[in-house]
Amino acid sequence: MIGRERRAVAVLAGVFSIRMLGLFLLLPIIALYASRFPGTSALMVGLAVGAYGITQALLQIPFGLLSDRIGRKPVIVAGLIIFAAGSLVAAAADSAGMLVLGRVLQGAGAISAAVTALVADLTRPEVRTRAMAIIGMTIGGSFVLAMVAGPLLAGWLGFAGLFFATACLALVAIAGVIFAVPEPPSPAKSGPPRRALREVLGSSQLLRLNAGVFILHAALTASFVAVPFALESLAEISTAGHSRVYLLSLAGSLPATVALILLSENVPRGNLWLGVAIALLLLAQLALSAVTALWPIIAALAVFFSGFNFLEARLPARMSEIAGPGIRGAALGVFATCQFLGAFVGGLGGGWVYGLDGGRGVHLACAVLALIWLALVFPRGKTPAQSVP
Repeated sequence: MIGRERRAVAVLAGVFSIRMLGLFLLLPIIALYASRFPGTSALMVGLAVGAYGITQALLQIPFGLLSDRIGRKPVIVAGLIIFAAGSLVAAAADSAGMLVLGRVLQGAGAISAAVTALVADLTRPEVRTRAMAIIGMTIGGSFVLAMVAGPLLAGWLGFAGLFFATACLALVAIAGVIFAVPEPPSPAKSGPPRRALREVLGSSQLLRLNAGVFILHAALTASFVAVPFALESLAEISTAGHSRVYLLSLAGSLPATVALILLSENVPRGNLWLGVAIALLLLAQLALSAVTALWPIIAALAVFFSGFNFLEARLPARMSEIAGPGIRGAALGVFATCQFLGAFVGGLGGGWVYGLDGGRGVHLACAVLALIWLALVFPRGKTPAQSVP
């Protein structure tokens, strides 16, 4: 990469990771804290976990299309302001309903598509995949940091303080976008928005990727409706102690994650490595549905994180390879819509299933989703090398 590209990728990776850190920090503990409001049901807990996903899903395509028309940076700044406002509403919550409202407003800052499209605008085609991989790795790093830091910060700052911290992170990201990101070229014109959407929705490759990211984030969010309660009840670990569990499991996932990344880059085998990562998700969910002791839970989470972190980096990189410049904002808008719709469905569905059958039911439902994804990745009659995502 040349200097301008390196600066753009570094700053936007930071913006993206700060934005996602603000959401991921809450993932390991929000179910526990939401359940402590008087009269809160399992379904409401699940809604608090995944509510941000519905407004993210509804607004990613409009924001992506808008960024194609008026420019990426104004859309990104506006989205970060909305996210900060939602964080402040959630910080002041005195009921589960108000917490859900804050989470919905947080999600209305739907900038994922615009940020990813801006990265693509500011990099040459020959380095774009590398740039997207860097973005994916920084998001993965944010996820790792948040899973470990979230329970600790909640213990130090309190639940409301954690939301204040996410609002401050959004303000830092705004400054980065305004002062450090180079001005992009004017987005390529692709005709009316409907035409761009038709082109995106007519691609079987893009549809498979969209289905995959939906399932990935549905499984993640549903799992973290159930896992915090398992750690608290089965392993008898305090909320702050959850950090050690996630640190151990994330550390245990690193060898497999790195191996999958290296193999996918240096030993291409069609969708084989994608299938291996999905199989890891499947095995992890089956294990989590059965284990009742601390160390097996840690081992199962390590397997889950191995597949998740690889897929979180690989899927958007593949999306950017397929979508052309004129439809990139729309394509990434649809992709991000499916990602966050998966988070919403995972949170709501996870809460509902947890109320019916506890954590076992949640993890078995996630295992079924992984099986469906495998069937999409490897259609009948095609080998891993022949099938397309």
